Amino acid sequence: MADIRKGAVTLKGNPVDLTGKALKSGDTAPDFKLQDNGLGEVTLASSAGKTRIIATIPSLDTSVCHAETKSFNDAIKNLSNTVCLVVSMDLPFGQKRWCGAEGVENVVTLSAHRCTKFGEDYGVLISGGPLDRCLARAVFVINPEGKITHTEYVSEIATHPNYESVIAAAKA
Repeated sequence: MADIRKGAVTLKGNPVDLTGKALKSGDTAPDFKLQDNGLGEVTLASSAGKTRIIATIPSLDTSVCHAETKSFNDAIKNLSNTVCLVVSMDLPFGQKRWCGAEGVENVVTLSAHRCTKFGEDYGVLISGGPLDRCLARAVFVINPEGKITHTEYVSEIATHPNYESVIAAAKA
């Protein structure tokens, strides 16, 4: 099992433990194998040559995650050669239903429900508490060569990431 970062983030003021090491700018983005909402397999290499925004969220069925995903859906329309991947532990069927009901077509929702490796590798897997095995809110920008150029582990899960800094990093 990977290292546990104690109290790295909070949920409504209460410390949450995250499994895995925090990633930082300059790191090579860990590869992954996740499931899209059509049950297809997606890896980091699936979007090679593009800038990737990877947003991890606890669940599409929460108000902040809902708003965040819709915000990235709107923002990604104006970014060339960029893809936004929103990753949660939600089942692909639920992700597909949610995207259809909300008219979300510009981001790709991915499910990490099969195993915890993605959450551990990106340092966002919640260990214990009411959100055990969910993913913490974080955003990573990865350049076309696979290097991380921006990271944000949102310190309070119930708040939004800094959208402006994410979009600026994706444009750089």
